[in-house]
Amino acid sequence: MDAPSIGFSWFEWHFHPDVIIGVLFLETLYFLVVGPIRKRLRWGDPVEPRKIAWFTAGMIVIYVALTSAIHELSESYLFSAHMIQHLLLIVIAPPMLVAGSPSWILRPIQSYWRLLAVARFITRPLVAFFIFSVVLSVWHIPYLYDLTLHSRAPHVLEHLLFISSSVIMWLPVMSSMPEIPRATHPVQILYLFGLSLPMGMIGAAITFSPNVLYSWYATVPRLWGLSVLEDQQIGGLIMKLLGGAAFLVVTAVIFFIWFAKDEKGEIVTGRAEFLSPEE
Repeated sequence: MDAPSIGFSWFEWHFHPDVIIGVLFLETLYFLVVGPIRKRLRWGDPVEPRKIAWFTAGMIVIYVALTSAIHELSESYLFSAHMIQHLLLIVIAPPMLVAGSPSWILRPIQSYWRLLAVARFITRPLVAFFIFSVVLSVWHIPYLYDLTLHSRAPHVLEHLLFISSSVIMWLPVMSSMPEIPRATHPVQILYLFGLSLPMGMIGAAITFSPNVLYSWYATVPRLWGLSVLEDQQIGGLIMKLLGGAAFLVVTAVIFFIWFAKDEKGEIVTGRAEFLSPEE
C-alpha cells in the first residue's frame, strides 16, 4: 500500500470485496444453519430471536470496523484509531458472536470425536489464554504490524486471527454449548484478570516507548495536530486502559453473579434448616 495523501472524511467507506463476501457468507450460513438445515436434520430447538440479533450485531460490528471511516483512519492516518479498530474485533464483536451461537451448534460434529476433542482442548482456559495472548503479541511486533499495512493479505490474516482467537478466548466465559462448558465462576474471574495482563503490558510498552515503533505512521499525513509519538502513546493507552477495562468490567459482572448465586444458596439452605423439625 502506498502512503495516503491527506483528505480524510468520516463519510468515506471502503467496500472491500473480501470483507463484504466474508460477512455475507457467514451471516447467510448462520441463517441457513439455524433455519432450514436445523429443521431438516433436527439438530435442536428453534433459536431465540435475541440470539439471532446478537450474532447479526456482531457481524455488523465487524463490517463497520473493516469498511467504515474507522478503517480508513486506522490504516491511513492514526495508530490510535487502529487500536480502536482492534478492540472492536477483540472485545466487542466476538462476545456478540458467541452470545448468538445456539447451544446445539456443535451437535453435528459429535460423531467426529477428534474434532470435538480439539474444540474442547483449545477452549480450556489456560489454552485459550495462551492462544489469545500469542496472537495479540505477535501481531504487535513492529515488523509484522508494518507488514500488514503494506500488504493486504497479511492484514486480512491478522484480522481473521484476531476474531477467531477472540471467539476462542470468550468461550470459557460465555459458552452455552454442553460440549464446551463454561469454567466455574472462580476460574472465570482469574481467567479474565489474566487476560487483562497481556493487553495491559503491550499497551504500556507502546505508551512508554521513547521511539516510534511503527514506521508506517511516520510516512502518512498527520491529523488534528498529533505527532507520530503522541498518536502512538494514545494508542497504547487505549489498548491498556480500554482493553483492560473491558475485561475487568466482565470480571465484576461475573463476581456479582457468583455472589448472588451463593447468597441465594445460603438463603435456601437456611430456609430448609428452619423448616426441618428438630429432633
